[in-house]
Amino acid sequence: MSTIEYQFNDFLNFLSETAYEHVDFVLNIHDKLIEMGCKVKITNTKAYPYQLAYTMPNSRKGILNFYLRKRGLKVRITIVDPEKHSVILNRLPEKMVHQIDKKDACRKLVDGCECLDTCIGFDFYIGEMHYQKCRFYCFQFDVDDESVPFFNKLLEGEIRERL
Repeated sequence: MSTIEYQFNDFLNFLSETAYEHVDFVLNIHDKLIEMGCKVKITNTKAYPYQLAYTMPNSRKGILNFYLRKRGLKVRITIVDPEKHSVILNRLPEKMVHQIDKKDACRKLVDGCECLDTCIGFDFYIGEMHYQKCRFYCFQFDVDDESVPFFNKLLEGEIRERL
């Protein structure tokens, strides 16, 4: 068994203890991304005992991250252009929109302050609400039964855009 497989099994064991209802969701996403040729890197930090980061094949560009804490599972989908997902974003449950709303504003877009050289932030609408958010954690959400179908739609849409 490779180191990644061993780490992934540890992650699944911890997930089974903390958010067992989402094991199938994680396995489906993991299998889909690995089958596409995505690479996975598993790390731990002070904030997150397990962090899985998936990158697109032949690229270092991230597509999805799982963050697992004792309080539950989070998913971050790395979207290149939110405007291309406006139909899905306009159908997000209120809870997910609220999580976007709580994320930090993009300093470069809002105040003109310097951020990272490559950062351009996100400028998009959900319904009538205008958002100018930092691109790094804008689309990070808590996983629950209501949000799972929307993660799948966003991920499928982003994969189509990138391929």
